[in-house]
Amino acid sequence: MEDLSRFKQTYFDESAELLEVAESGLLRLTPGEVDSDEVNAIFRAVHSIKGGGGAFGFTELVAFAHEFETVMDGVRNNTVPVTTELVDTLIRANDLLGQMLAYAREGDPAPAGTTDGTVAALRRHLLGGTPQVQAPAAAPAAPAPTPVYADDEDDEAGLFGDAMAAIAAARAEEDPVPSGKLRWTIVFRPRSDLLMSGNEPAFMLRALRRLGDATVECHTDALPNLQDLEAELLHLSWTVTLIADADVDLDKINDVFEFVADDCDIRITAEAPPPAAPEAPPPVTDPVPVAAPSAVVATVPEPLPKTPGADAPKAETARPRPNGGGAEHAGLTSHTIRVDLDKIDRLVNMVGEMVITQAMIAEHVRELPPGEFQELLEGLEQLAQHTRELRESVMSIRAQPVSSVFSRMPRLVRECAATTGKEVQLVTSGETTEVDKTVVENLVDPLTHMIRNSIDHGLEGPEERERVGKPRAGTVHLSAQHRSGRIVIEITDDGRGINRPKVLSKAIEKGLVQPGATLSDEEIDNLIFLPGFSTADQVSNLSGRGVGMDVVRRNITSLGGRIGVYSTPGEGSRFVLSLPLTLAVLDGMVISVGEERFVLPLTNIVESLRPKAADLHGLVGKCDVMMARGEYVRLVYLHQLFGIPGAVADPTRALVVLVETEDGSRLGLVVDEVLGQQQVVIKSLEANFRRLDGVAAATILGDGRVALILDVAGLREMSRHMDSRAPRPPSSPVAALPAPALEPV
Repeated sequence: MEDLSRFKQTYFDESAELLEVAESGLLRLTPGEVDSDEVNAIFRAVHSIKGGGGAFGFTELVAFAHEFETVMDGVRNNTVPVTTELVDTLIRANDLLGQMLAYAREGDPAPAGTTDGTVAALRRHLLGGTPQVQAPAAAPAAPAPTPVYADDEDDEAGLFGDAMAAIAAARAEEDPVPSGKLRWTIVFRPRSDLLMSGNEPAFMLRALRRLGDATVECHTDALPNLQDLEAELLHLSWTVTLIADADVDLDKINDVFEFVADDCDIRITAEAPPPAAPEAPPPVTDPVPVAAPSAVVATVPEPLPKTPGADAPKAETARPRPNGGGAEHAGLTSHTIRVDLDKIDRLVNMVGEMVITQAMIAEHVRELPPGEFQELLEGLEQLAQHTRELRESVMSIRAQPVSSVFSRMPRLVRECAATTGKEVQLVTSGETTEVDKTVVENLVDPLTHMIRNSIDHGLEGPEERERVGKPRAGTVHLSAQHRSGRIVIEITDDGRGINRPKVLSKAIEKGLVQPGATLSDEEIDNLIFLPGFSTADQVSNLSGRGVGMDVVRRNITSLGGRIGVYSTPGEGSRFVLSLPLTLAVLDGMVISVGEERFVLPLTNIVESLRPKAADLHGLVGKCDVMMARGEYVRLVYLHQLFGIPGAVADPTRALVVLVETEDGSRLGLVVDEVLGQQQVVIKSLEANFRRLDGVAAATILGDGRVALILDVAGLREMSRHMDSRAPRPPSSPVAALPAPALEPV
């Protein structure tokens, strides 16, 4: 029972991936631009889910997947036309298939009538795409008039076409194999219970026909008498003669039977065409088929010698599939394994403890007399290097591309556009950008709210866009990139931008802002993140309740991230999310301010220096700045921000660490001393204490002390909103300057 549960879990995990493959393919399926590869990928995904469900006895799931698969097979064969209504129905069917998987996972039956509506819609499309009468459920055992099928393909597939197969076989004997092609003979004997697993031989025979010119002979010798016939059992077998191009090899034929290899006896033989020059006909070795239950075995003649003027294709080498390997391609090995996420989390925690222990050892080694214990010091250096490499390897295991989140957004955009009646185009970039799995998992809700906001509030309707000279279809651009040791995700639209007068008016109306208050554009834009705020005049499925953007900010903040909004009236808005790449370990620089220790992320640091008095200036009514590399940089006194006594307040006697935020702006942090670089383990401060402005997280240093990991962008905001600037000490004269509008500071 335990082994069966493990196999079921693997099935559900793989089915979830297949559902994503099917959904992404359906979202790219458009009328008039049908990509056969996409259609085949969707069909294979649904077929795989159905086949696995049949193996575990999920009859309700298999029955519904069969309806879904049948329509997709009609799309593959061009008997069901692709329309917008069909795509909508297939997307709903894919969602419902996911629900059926959820019921199967929990072991609960689906409520009565769960699939009725979607099945009826699928059948309507199937009937609308195939004008012929549907085939009867079963054919009589005795000779009868030729049955009428839903399309010609069933008849040509030879399910009951003995006469057609005999004629075709006779024709094949008269006609030699064309030059450059191979003749394959496939004997397909399924077990009688094949249909119980949800597999249909008709689909496999059709797949063989797509590989080349196939003639199919159906063998009915195992059919019982009518009174003994059981409709759920299969009593037929087939012999298929396939004339295919030389690029159709054994692997491609094996792929057709990939999901039924363990439930069938299959023999595959290949025969190359005779040489063009008849002077010296080579002897042809008769193929000797080898039967092996539950395995696909191919037997091939020896390759023919090449004669002048004839290019005989190379005969296929026999490669038997291993027993039980029906889901694997011949000669193909897997390079991935599935690992439970809890095991990886435990590994990450152990690596974190190793980092702390290594830092503690390094701290004690500093107290040794210089020049002694050189071998010990060299060993500790190697330990530090190996620990760093181990940490990077473990972090790479947890890293995932954001494409797993971005791939869900086209569906969201499609639904929002249909709800609002707008034309929307989604453009994505940077999908391969990798970030920690925990961050990826928590990106779905924020991005969902923000894209809905961009479509509902930002983009204009098609007619309004045409009036102002814009394309009818609005564009939402979703991008991701690494910047300053963080991942930055931007959602940009080319809509009307934020209506600041309306936002301010709504905020005053809801009591969120005092009447008569004077706010900057930035402050007005950030009002949309307040709880309960909404500019929608009426509540809809997309907006109006005021619980969207405040949830976005709260979720992003809980991950140690930030969100900013930038808007230009008439041109559009841009939302910027900045998140840490990992929530486990980082490289930092330990600094001291008074008796306190802080850690600065190494990726934010540009340089450290001790400025001269001539380089320091004061902006009247604003802040202190420093001339560094030809530009003014705002100075931030950490001892003032955090109220630390005993710190060095004079920048000419202290150190200034130049840091850069993800938007490229720079700050000069005034600190007492830079103590050194160190790997630190990130501990969530909000989870264990509460959120602090200017602080991203906490860590444990090598001496056991707790140090705060600083948030550079948060420090910038704190310094901007300080009510008053602390007086400078007399020992550091600062020249007064007028207050120009300096963007970098």
